[in-house]
Amino acid sequence: MTTDLTQLQLLSELEPVVAQNLDRHLATVKDWHPHDYVPWDEGSNFAAMGGADWSPEQSRLSEVAKVAMITNLLTEDNLPSYHRTIEENFSRDGAWGTWVGRWTAEENRHGIVMRDYLVVTRGVDPVALENDRMVHMTRGVHAPDNFGGVLDQVAYVTFQELATRVSHRSTGRVCGDPICDKMLARIATDENLHMIFYRNVAGAAFDLAPDQAMESVTKVVLNFAMPGHGMPNWRRNGVLMVKHGIYDLRQHLDDVVSPVLRIWNVFDRTDFTARGEQAREELMEYLERLKKDVVRFEEQRDRMLAREAARAEVAPAVV
Repeated sequence: MTTDLTQLQLLSELEPVVAQNLDRHLATVKDWHPHDYVPWDEGSNFAAMGGADWSPEQSRLSEVAKVAMITNLLTEDNLPSYHRTIEENFSRDGAWGTWVGRWTAEENRHGIVMRDYLVVTRGVDPVALENDRMVHMTRGVHAPDNFGGVLDQVAYVTFQELATRVSHRSTGRVCGDPICDKMLARIATDENLHMIFYRNVAGAAFDLAPDQAMESVTKVVLNFAMPGHGMPNWRRNGVLMVKHGIYDLRQHLDDVVSPVLRIWNVFDRTDFTARGEQAREELMEYLERLKKDVVRFEEQRDRMLAREAARAEVAPAVV
């Protein structure tokens, strides 16, 4: 019977992998500046500075685009909570600590540029946005009770960073503004590089402690929730984003979960004991259920969109 590695042992053994991937990241990432992605010449003063306050007709964004932009921005806004959680599960020292600081600094750009864009272009109500930010950040982000430790955290952020990348790219496509699309593509590139870092560290964890890594991955996949969970209007906004393909079950399965599991070679590994095999079986059963859920969801969504389209066609006649 194998003995689990302690958190200290995991951090120590994975430190060289973190250092290697930190060096790879720094050699790959390209610095960029939020001010270069904002159309400043579209800006004007609000009432407090002698201009006019926001009104709905000023926005060029569709309802779906507004909801997606607000949701993505508020998700980025909670960076202090993410930093605290990651720091608690990793380390303040060595390569781990350097990575946490660098990751936080890069992520902070995302909230800066998205807020500047929305305020300058008057895409959403800035007062409502600020009120929601205050509520969301005050609540913070809290991991499930059974989450804890470096392997749970590395597994979660691998999937989360990729999911956020998908959400940003989808949002860019519905905004109808090439400036916004370019901005969100830039953010998505960062998210992808962050995902690769975490994916590589988690991959090394599979080789180091396969049973523990498998149990963490299964736990994360079965309980996955986006980090914006709990923000104001989360359920309503989430439904709208799912309905219009910003981030839905199909994307979660095909574009996030399955590719990462494939890279980790989860289903072809031969180094698990009975514990790891049990966790893998649980994951496989869940994914089979999820595949069926995806089909049912898409059928229901297609019917719902068809009904809405039909109502829209007859609406002028009724008027």
